Amino acid sequence: MTDRRQDRPHDRPHDRLHDQRQDRRQRPRRRGQGELEALVLAALREADGPANAGWVQERMGGDLAYTTVITILTRLLAKGVVARERSGRSFAWTPVSDQAGLAAHRMRRLLDGEKDREAVLASFLTSLEPDDERLLRDLLDGTGAEGTGADQTGAD
Repeated sequence: MTDRRQDRPHDRPHDRLHDQRQDRRQRPRRRGQGELEALVLAALREADGPANAGWVQERMGGDLAYTTVITILTRLLAKGVVARERSGRSFAWTPVSDQAGLAAHRMRRLLDGEKDREAVLASFLTSLEPDDERLLRDLLDGTGAEGTGADQTGAD
């Protein structure tokens, strides 16, 4: 009795590996963590008012599945970055935070996952560029731009 799988070349391990490599080359690049969230948030901020997921999907070029857009919006809702209100059978979404707020949320989540917060914060502070360290100290003293996105160079 012969093994029929020997007659099928695509079942050989090295051929499957070759097929997997080709599949990876044909797929679009994988986006970085948080990149889609930032893109969805940017699209929402362009809206004149509350926007539904279909509008966000179209604004992003339509290359994301509707369900993917809903998933991203739901994750942003859980992070407190967007709000939603019922609009017919779906929801209308509005941003309540900006890119800086989303980045701050990510930083906080990372910090919350560490046991020695003091060591993490001390290491972070010593790794900052001098201008960023000065800005952070000014913000802590209450003399900085207070997260307004104002020009940090001192130019008016």
